[in-house]
Amino acid sequence: MKYSPKKIALRLIPLAVIIFSLILTSCSESENEQKDEILWYNSTAQIWEDALPIGNGRIGAMVFGNPDNERIQLNDDSLWPAEMGWDEPEGNEQDLQEIRQLIMDGQVQQADELIVEKFSRKDIVKSHQTLGELFIDWDHQEVSDYRRELNLSKAVAHISYRADGHKVTQTAFASHPHDVIVVKFTSESPAGLTGKIRLTRPEDRGIPTVKTSVEGDNLLVMRGEVTQRGGVFDSKPFPVLEGVKFETQLKIDHSGGEIVAGEDFLELNGVKEATLYLVSGSSFYHNDLGAYNSEQLAKIESAGYEKIKKEHIADHQNLYARVHLQLPENGADTLPTNLRIEAVKNGAEDTELAVLLFQYGRYLLIGSSRPGTNPANLQGIWNQHIEAPWNADYHLNINLQMNYWLADVTNLSELNSPLFDYTDKLVENGKTTAQKNFGCGGSFMPHATDLWGKTWMQARTAYWGSSFGAAGWMMQHYWQHFEFTRDTTFLEKRVFPALHEVAQFYSDWIMEDPRDGTLVSSPSTSPENQYIAPNGQPAALCMGSAFDQQVIAEVFDNYTQTCQILEIENELLSKITLQRKQLRDGFVLGSDGRILEWDREYDEAEPGHRHMSHLYGFHPGTSITQSAHPELFDAVRKTLDYRLDHGGAGTGWSRAWLINCSARLLDGEMAREQIRLFMKESIYNNLFDAHPPFQIDGNFGFTAGVAEMLLQSHEPGIIRILPALPANWHTGSVKGLRARGGYTIDMEWESGKATTVTINPDFQGGSELVVNDIKVPIVHDKGEIIRLKANNDFQ
Repeated sequence: MKYSPKKIALRLIPLAVIIFSLILTSCSESENEQKDEILWYNSTAQIWEDALPIGNGRIGAMVFGNPDNERIQLNDDSLWPAEMGWDEPEGNEQDLQEIRQLIMDGQVQQADELIVEKFSRKDIVKSHQTLGELFIDWDHQEVSDYRRELNLSKAVAHISYRADGHKVTQTAFASHPHDVIVVKFTSESPAGLTGKIRLTRPEDRGIPTVKTSVEGDNLLVMRGEVTQRGGVFDSKPFPVLEGVKFETQLKIDHSGGEIVAGEDFLELNGVKEATLYLVSGSSFYHNDLGAYNSEQLAKIESAGYEKIKKEHIADHQNLYARVHLQLPENGADTLPTNLRIEAVKNGAEDTELAVLLFQYGRYLLIGSSRPGTNPANLQGIWNQHIEAPWNADYHLNINLQMNYWLADVTNLSELNSPLFDYTDKLVENGKTTAQKNFGCGGSFMPHATDLWGKTWMQARTAYWGSSFGAAGWMMQHYWQHFEFTRDTTFLEKRVFPALHEVAQFYSDWIMEDPRDGTLVSSPSTSPENQYIAPNGQPAALCMGSAFDQQVIAEVFDNYTQTCQILEIENELLSKITLQRKQLRDGFVLGSDGRILEWDREYDEAEPGHRHMSHLYGFHPGTSITQSAHPELFDAVRKTLDYRLDHGGAGTGWSRAWLINCSARLLDGEMAREQIRLFMKESIYNNLFDAHPPFQIDGNFGFTAGVAEMLLQSHEPGIIRILPALPANWHTGSVKGLRARGGYTIDMEWESGKATTVTINPDFQGGSELVVNDIKVPIVHDKGEIIRLKANNDFQ
């Protein structure tokens, strides 16, 4: 039958005593003025991790705010070395069967070696790269009264100080509507501003990568092409001497004084006000870079600064202002942000800093992922390197996925678009890898890939890169986006085609385990982790890791549901329906009550490992809940406690994952402790996540974790209000969070208890709220706003 939100939801509503007063309204209440969320400092950025990020999804910058030698490091999400035609390694179906036999024979170390030899391209160095640097060398003698800030609410960086006793201001932002980075300087000095403006880019192994020139009286142009002279392929040197071409143009509008053109720089002389407009095009997006940039500058000149800034702020706030979080104020915002972080490291609690970090994740996603751009990579778009850590690429064994955990729940649903566009490319490319390397139909995805969407495995060790769950994990985002939006067109046109290919691969991939007759993934690993094999040596491969089994079960279940909703019957559905019954359970308990990570109860090479992949089905999956699976729910806690007792969550993104898991455990105090440790150990002065070094996934994961503490909707037909509220968040409010089923939800609470819940549904239907330990069924029409207030009996 066709999908009906009302019919499905109503079946899930139990009888309950409603101790809320129900008020139906046709429009929302007027909103109170909300103060802007601001990071601020009374000193310049000394290192890159102190600088302030701005971005419009495609291009961005890190603003240092140095009044002597201002540095604005530039970014473009498409700056990669060329594709080079590198293709699949030599491994084939016969090699796969040999590896499987080695595992069954207990020769797992030999299997580890063979899978790398036959199926992996081993070490790869081919990195996302910086666009370059904008430098402004000032002629200031004495600087005082310095302040540097990033206004998250407006997406504007602002610096002010006195130079030689006169006020100077600098304002910078990256406009999405006008596709431009704008930097404006003003001075109250009678002598105006004097300084040199340069565009440069780091060399690639000692070789210049750009040529900068002045064209006309007032146009600075930087042209270049991405290279990777230190490139590595298959663990062998492989210089890459071609790549994405780019052109950056900078034009200055000014009042007072003059602009003097040098050979490769522009000089301000006695200027009272200068506005720098920087546009940049790449051959990934544009055929004629010069024409694109000139056209953009013409539009910008026609619009003018005030219009550009106004439209930039409006565009940003259309996304950012959808969600507002307020927690108990502690007055710490009167301190510079770096001093607040230092105080937290010394034992202070700062609830307002948690709010700032929550919104910072949303700010960063808006700045690094817009429809039509590439998805946010390991560093979003903010990368200063020619050879970045881990290539600043796309890691599909949690990192890329974590980047988008926050999108739907924090009301940034359309920012998923680059992820789906990119994954569709992987699905198409992965068909070749699936057939050529493994003799399977459908599509395969590796643990790491790049702009071009390569789908063969890479890593010099089996435990690091021989992972088979990536494609299934990416499919989870398609399905969960459907659950949040209930967009059946998206389900039909985007979810089903991709999910069909991935389900086909896993259906062909799994094999019968001769030990017990169940169907398992083989070879199989738990991402980046190892166990101690019976011979006492570390090993990676097994037959049916918890992670792979949970991923495959989820793919089969979501494919089945998709077919049911769309009324599809096909051969694959019939096949996986039978396979699902025979598939080994991904949640098996060991003798100590923990979830087994591998197929058997092996000793662990690293008990405190940063990955918690054997809990995938608990989070970010949705298959284990307290009400439906109490024994497994308790086993999850034991598993996490064991990881933590052995030093787990040492990296920022891993700590962020633990915040999410703590929330799913309905344990606000556990989540509070993980937030404290995240802020103490895993953030830089500009609030970037410290892996270390910087990885943006921890910022995104933190935001998702806070949302998970306030609202959960992963249980069928149930929405939990304040499911994991810590004691120090005793009073507060949040507006604009999204729940599965097409709900927008606002809530207020006092003394740890909800006082008001407002629900705005996109569809006709119903659900069950769990609020203050009370079950409240609701039934509604589309757009019928429901406001529930606690009455005296409840209080």
